[in-house]
Amino acid sequence: MAGTAEAGPPPGEEHPGEDDLLRLDRQLCFRLYAASRLVTRLYQPVLEPLGLTYPQYIVLMILWEDAPCTVGHIGTRARLNSNTLTPLLKRLEQLGFVRRSRGAADERVVEIALTETGVGLKSRCRCIPAELAKRSGVPPEKIAALTQLLDELLGHLET
Repeated sequence: MAGTAEAGPPPGEEHPGEDDLLRLDRQLCFRLYAASRLVTRLYQPVLEPLGLTYPQYIVLMILWEDAPCTVGHIGTRARLNSNTLTPLLKRLEQLGFVRRSRGAADERVVEIALTETGVGLKSRCRCIPAELAKRSGVPPEKIAALTQLLDELLGHLET
């Protein structure tokens, strides 16, 4: 993250002391980190029967929207660098979900396409978002509001 974001003071503490600013419970970055880990953990039992990890699922969702596309496009959308993405794509290829090929116009460009198996997997994954929302226990309107706030935060951090 670019800089440290802070949560507001707890009720009744309008002017926190300097030491209070370093309290873990005041750090937005820690809340985001902890929430990310817990949400990823929620996905494990749902994705495991499909033989997928959460990062692989993210890549497949991108491909279901945009395939065929380049590794660079996937990296941009998933916010992953090529060091992370390359082994992930190799594994998806080994599982039979994607096919990698060199670009016709530029052999340095690697293009990713879904296989029939990868396309077919989409129907098996349609229930995942609703299942995760249910497992989270957070009402849909709060998930929508949180998603909007996180999109705003990402927009500020990426500029």
